[in-house]
Amino acid sequence: MATKIDYYEILEVTRTASADDLKKAYRKQAMRFHPDRNPGDDAAEHKFKEINEAYDILKDDQKRAAYDQYGHDAFEGGGPGGMGGGFGGFGGGGLGDIFDQMFGDMMGGRRGGGRRSGADVQVQVEISLTEAFSGVSKPVEVRTRVKCESCHGSGSADPNAGSSTCPTCHGAGKVRAQQGFFLVERPCPTCNGSGKTISNPCKVCHGAGTQAKTETIDIDIPAGVEDGTRIRLSGKGEAGGEGVQPGDLYVHVSVQTHQIFQRDGANVYCRVPLRMTQAALGTEVEVPVIDGGRTKVRIPAGTQTGEQFRLRSKGFSVLRSSARGDMYIQVSVETPHHLTKRQRELLEEFEQEAGGDHAKASPESAGFFSKVRDFFEGR
Repeated sequence: MATKIDYYEILEVTRTASADDLKKAYRKQAMRFHPDRNPGDDAAEHKFKEINEAYDILKDDQKRAAYDQYGHDAFEGGGPGGMGGGFGGFGGGGLGDIFDQMFGDMMGGRRGGGRRSGADVQVQVEISLTEAFSGVSKPVEVRTRVKCESCHGSGSADPNAGSSTCPTCHGAGKVRAQQGFFLVERPCPTCNGSGKTISNPCKVCHGAGTQAKTETIDIDIPAGVEDGTRIRLSGKGEAGGEGVQPGDLYVHVSVQTHQIFQRDGANVYCRVPLRMTQAALGTEVEVPVIDGGRTKVRIPAGTQTGEQFRLRSKGFSVLRSSARGDMYIQVSVETPHHLTKRQRELLEEFEQEAGGDHAKASPESAGFFSKVRDFFEGR
């Protein structure tokens, strides 16, 4: 079998070419090798077919993605034009198996080694920031399917009755269906993925071997967990009937915002507003700590808005580590308003007392306006 030429080489474009670049290249090449312009030229006719084949694949985003990853193997057997044969040779491996691996778990029907399993279940649990700090056990209601209590998961009303091979999937427990570009695999609707049909099905589960149930499960959430963390509990998902292992339970953790603390990784930040006089003269403030305690922080005279003070190892635990984050006190200096007459007089006296010595009392302000003056003088 002749080796196929790279589609990008056929169109004479790079692999990063945009859709517009592909269209322009296709029109140029197609016009050049069109049979009407090259009557009786078999080589030009063959080239024209290659150009159309290449553009048909690359103009489609899904087909192009498959080609970029797997090359010509992505379209073996079905022909590059319309994918006519349901992906042709996928039944014996290749890209079909790759799609199985990509989508098998989503269909609730595969685990490693081709074993079938019940469907996975997903729930969300919301915890406070302090619970995320210390760790917590949360009861969560889970709507799932469990082994049928009447038939003990066999699906049969008569435990001595036999079963026969499912006529729909021929015992495979799964069926395939074409959905656009993809070949999707799902559990067989006739036998629910068991590969067998039961002559005398259980009247409670109707042969499925499972029944719906709402269970309350205690979820242990470790200290240091972050917002958006997903916890997997193996075997806590839906039961899959006789001979089928249960699926998994995935718990998505949502951490509430806190009225005092903000978190960044393992570090905790606490914004502390100070009166202008406190920041100017210096003070000592008592602040809360995420572990429920409290600590005193000395604020030196002349502290400015935005300055931070670090409290070592007062932050969150780092998962699977003995390390601890830090806590940062972020200072915000508050300008007074609604002044009394006496307060205004005192501030005016302070302003007059500063006189021409503003550079010493407020160096940043004095420096800025000095630069402004130089700017205008320079103009």
